[in-house]
Amino acid sequence: MAAAAVGFKSAVLSGRSSNPTDTHLNSTRFRKTLFGFGSNSDRKWGDLNLSSVGVKNREAVVGGGGRRRDGGLVVTCTAEGIERGLLGRRGHEGNFALPERLKVVALMACVMCLCNADRVVMSVAIVPLAAKHGWSSSFLGIVQSSFLWGYIFSSVIGGALVDKYGGKRVIGWGVFLWSLATLITPWAANHSTIALLAVRAFFGLAEGVAMPSMNIILSRWFPCNERATAVGLSMGGFHLGNVVGLILTPIMMSSIGLSGPFYLFSSLGLLWLTTWTVRVTNDPQESNSISNSELRLIQEGKSNAPPLNKGELPPLRLLLSKMPTWAIIFANVTNNWGYFVLLSWMPIYFKTVFNVNLKQAAWFSAVPWGTMAFSGYVAGAASDYLLKAGYSLTFVRKVMQSIGFIGPGLALLCLNYATSATVASVFITVALSLSSFSQAGFLLNMQDIAPQYAGFLHGISNSAGTLAAIISTIGTGYFVQWLGSFQAFLTVTAGLYFVTAIFWNIFATGERVF
Repeated sequence: MAAAAVGFKSAVLSGRSSNPTDTHLNSTRFRKTLFGFGSNSDRKWGDLNLSSVGVKNREAVVGGGGRRRDGGLVVTCTAEGIERGLLGRRGHEGNFALPERLKVVALMACVMCLCNADRVVMSVAIVPLAAKHGWSSSFLGIVQSSFLWGYIFSSVIGGALVDKYGGKRVIGWGVFLWSLATLITPWAANHSTIALLAVRAFFGLAEGVAMPSMNIILSRWFPCNERATAVGLSMGGFHLGNVVGLILTPIMMSSIGLSGPFYLFSSLGLLWLTTWTVRVTNDPQESNSISNSELRLIQEGKSNAPPLNKGELPPLRLLLSKMPTWAIIFANVTNNWGYFVLLSWMPIYFKTVFNVNLKQAAWFSAVPWGTMAFSGYVAGAASDYLLKAGYSLTFVRKVMQSIGFIGPGLALLCLNYATSATVASVFITVALSLSSFSQAGFLLNMQDIAPQYAGFLHGISNSAGTLAAIISTIGTGYFVQWLGSFQAFLTVTAGLYFVTAIFWNIFATGERVF
């Protein structure tokens, strides 16, 4: 066989690396060279007819061009034609190829947008519903909170199901069920209050699987140095769901009627489901449309993810025995506490303190969520940039989470001294925008420390966060009534941000724990 030019890099194996991202990132620094397989040693990766290669053959190619361990050395073979960019590349004939993982994250961003928009529909529609049925103010709070009754339980159940069956099937069923619940909500409201509360609780039960599914799917479809950006894009869709729901719901109600937005968003959910079922797989290795080079890039750029559990129960006692788990749980509690305080009470804050007419103030309903979507992407891109620059995973997670907590804490303290509605709105926008940096902190850290049980861990922490959201939403009202102002509660919330930031920096880690 003719000699082939081969690029390789060797390193002595010495147990687990103190910086796991070094292995992930170094393995993706490819040199342009030729590498032969069998008798076709002169053939380049870029010349492969990727569309005609089956899954079995693709795995063989990837295995041949992957990592070998011989005599205590790690040998990483290099290849030409690797898809380096998330936004695609041009082939030898000048045709632009869109990576499959970009299609996956686009679909995920769309469904996360629908997930949040479906929640917002009731927040807007509840005003005419209350006028129509004569609901009291106290009952309005019960209707709004009924969503959380199901959501708090399904996070844990959904996380365990994702670990066992993968994210594609679980979120697919979730979208079908919550779209169905959205569709029948107007009927339930007209039928009886018990039916409405049951449908809203069922709606929350179905939506509880969205976050764990997103986390698992993106962890399997993206290398480590792109995962934060992928989560930022998906969560950007989630935050934009607030804007979409707030804008489209009044338009649909005025043009079609009270049932209009419920029919619209349920139809969009079912339409999304048809595309998702056909185009996406649990793992890129199962995909028939992914190219060899992209598959290799994904596999070489991430840790060896364990297989999905098949009937094995998650070790709850083991998970709760480690401090990094509690760092994630406390971070989720604090994040949800602050988020729902701002989401639920800031409109009342502006009305009470500054006498603002919220119906005419689009800034307070749309702009903060739009900026939060953008800042979440910035946080993800910054996180991935630091990883590529060689910083440890632990350092990056701590920096992102510190910004996500200390920033909002300082903004809330400054909010106490705002003298106008405009200044106050700026501080609230800053608080929400910086809080999105948590997406590159604790939200990604679940996959870092427990890749085999990340869905279940997400469910545990999300349930604790949902309980905190219920307590903060209800507690704010009593706290303000007791002390007569928002200032004290904003200070308490800021203090919680600071304390949790300290706890996170002491106990959080990017190393695998489980």
